[in-house]
Amino acid sequence: MEEMYGIQYTKPTVVLLQDTGIGVAETAARTCYDSFSNSENDIVQEIENRLPNKEMCQTLNEIEESNLLDDLAWTYFHHSILEHANLSYLIRGTSRGVLQEHARHRIQAISVRSTRYTMSSLINAFVASKVGDDREFFIKKVLGFNMFVTADAAYNRVEINGMYEKLNYQFNVVEDFYSLAVAKSSLSFLEEFQGDAEALYEALQNGKKKRNVGDAFKHIITDNVKVDMVVTFNLRSLKNYFTLRDSGAAYFQIRWLAKEMMRVTPQKYLDLIVKKK
Repeated sequence: MEEMYGIQYTKPTVVLLQDTGIGVAETAARTCYDSFSNSENDIVQEIENRLPNKEMCQTLNEIEESNLLDDLAWTYFHHSILEHANLSYLIRGTSRGVLQEHARHRIQAISVRSTRYTMSSLINAFVASKVGDDREFFIKKVLGFNMFVTADAAYNRVEINGMYEKLNYQFNVVEDFYSLAVAKSSLSFLEEFQGDAEALYEALQNGKKKRNVGDAFKHIITDNVKVDMVVTFNLRSLKNYFTLRDSGAAYFQIRWLAKEMMRVTPQKYLDLIVKKK
């Protein structure tokens, strides 16, 4: 955890899921210059005289260094060659605020935890609190979800109370709120467990989930909510990302994420995209 502006925050965690190696990028560069024989890597030299088979491709993808790529990256700034290397990261526990920042990086593949499909527990907690006439039940239940990047319980209670107020406003203006929130097959639970918020919550959790329940309730969450995502960058785009997001001028949460992504990135890639200090 780290404190910023008087508030405690949790930091994201990152795992490198896959990387394609730098051998293909060198092969691309050697193709441009027809200079396979000049490579310090035997496998690249071999490609000049024969098409690579499966075993050769595996060896190619295990290359750790390339003098040509280093020259192109740092002397000639021929960065398009770096687009032939790709890295994929699993990111957990960053914020929706960071997600907005990430979207500004055009060349990336990004898959994000969907609020359309993953808000059932939150809505079930609200429905149970209303049927049980127990606002505190909702607050305590949602506190247990660990759904915010902020780590201060008192502050998070303010967040959750705000979510309750938004849902409660909607509850009072929508004619049949429960039809939006609860699957048809679970509506009978509202009478069966009237007055028992915990029992109703468990029944709703174990029952059929309302399809796309988040469509009606996305408005209640803020940039403070945690998201998980998988992102894939080509190496050129990753260079741009690290240059901009590891800067002291970057939003502090995305700076934390960039540093963690950099920490799990193999050195052979960093040597080509991060300027040595």
